[in-house]
Amino acid sequence: MELENDDREPRRRMSYGRTSSNGSSLRRGSLSLSSVFPNQMDDDIESERVSEAGDIGDRALNSKRYSESGSLRLSADHSIENGIVIRTQEDTLLHPIGFWSRDLSTLNSISPVSPLVEEIISPLSTDGILRPIDEKKDEEKVLPRSLEYISCLVHLAVFGILGVLTRYLLQKLFGPAVAGVTSDTTILYLDLPSNMVGSFLMGWIGVVFKRDISEVSDFLAIGLSTGYLGSLTTFSGWNQKMLDLSVDGKWLFSVLGYLIGLFLAAYSIEFGVDTAKGFRWLMEKHRANSSNDLSAKSWRVNSRKHHLCMILMMALLLGSLWALSAIMLKREFGNGGSDAQLWLGCVIGPVGVWIRWFLARLNGRGLGKTGLLKWVPFGTLIANVSADCVMAALSTTKKAVNTKNCDTVVTGIQFGLLGCLSTVSTFMAEFNAMRQSKHPWRAYAYAIATIAVSFGLGILIYNLPVWIKGYE
Repeated sequence: MELENDDREPRRRMSYGRTSSNGSSLRRGSLSLSSVFPNQMDDDIESERVSEAGDIGDRALNSKRYSESGSLRLSADHSIENGIVIRTQEDTLLHPIGFWSRDLSTLNSISPVSPLVEEIISPLSTDGILRPIDEKKDEEKVLPRSLEYISCLVHLAVFGILGVLTRYLLQKLFGPAVAGVTSDTTILYLDLPSNMVGSFLMGWIGVVFKRDISEVSDFLAIGLSTGYLGSLTTFSGWNQKMLDLSVDGKWLFSVLGYLIGLFLAAYSIEFGVDTAKGFRWLMEKHRANSSNDLSAKSWRVNSRKHHLCMILMMALLLGSLWALSAIMLKREFGNGGSDAQLWLGCVIGPVGVWIRWFLARLNGRGLGKTGLLKWVPFGTLIANVSADCVMAALSTTKKAVNTKNCDTVVTGIQFGLLGCLSTVSTFMAEFNAMRQSKHPWRAYAYAIATIAVSFGLGILIYNLPVWIKGYE
């Protein structure tokens, strides 16, 4: 790289990349033109990090990463040309040793003791010298945007259906018919085991090993964390069971159900993270003593041909699952019952996963242009609350109509579509990240706000009509 010596104007050009916990989103070096002090900058970065801990939707795609990176770079250059000095995390490291002036009047100028660009610029990596940047980008971005979306939607649908099936099996296994641990009439609601298992696996798949899975395939990581775990767990089912208890006058059971459900899910993801870290340590120790390199990178799907084969395979699997579900639904619909509800849920469940994934793009963005309340994952919040409201409305409809076919259709929509639209695993990943941040109170504020809003709206939509009309 050549530096022009004749232009001595103090200019700082920086490229900003945003890297998520799974290595496929753009986050770590996010800039804030309105933030000048290092503490506020760190707080903004942390707020964005905890809000994006669970999911960031289509912003995790390669095409979105490059476009967002370009817009950040353009914004930085425009600001520099107007004489604004932009602070980054790296700048805060220079501040304590006097490279940046503490005088407010000189914040937009370089301190006289600042080193020259040549003195502080980091050396280029060998890859950057030997291979052009555009060539490396082309190698990474092996699919156009349209195929990226198709691949993501197919992965989400397949793993979403698998999540629905797993949730149904756990309901039956721990329900009154087999183990008798959970039921509709106690604080141990039917979806508690699936929420605990999904939160535990989120610690493995969505926190500790998400980057390793992304090194194999970004679409696989999205499918497992957002598709499978998001559909395995359900916030709307949890909320509706608490409403059912409250409508019968069991208010104490409802409160205890929320407290126990939150505690067990939070402990499950924490236990999952700890055990996953222990397993990673054993893997690294074994790898250090072994001559075979079995890293995730050696399995990476990194060519257009491989991606197209994966899309074709997943599309065939999705078609088979949908065909099987439709055939079984046609066979069981006349009989009603849980089997017909399950197969209807498998048919329409992927729609809920897709909606939740698109809403996840709102996580880490905050409100308005200034990014107010950036630490609140508004995408997850909207998905959970909206699913709760629709489920409450359908429960009211089911009581009002009170027919076998209506019960089958409504319960199937609740179990499949709304069960996949809402999520506890992502909710817990965000809750856990907030607890470990500099502001742990945000975790409890987020949880209380989600539960209070969902329960309050549920009372208006479900409880009041039941009480007024006297539905059984």
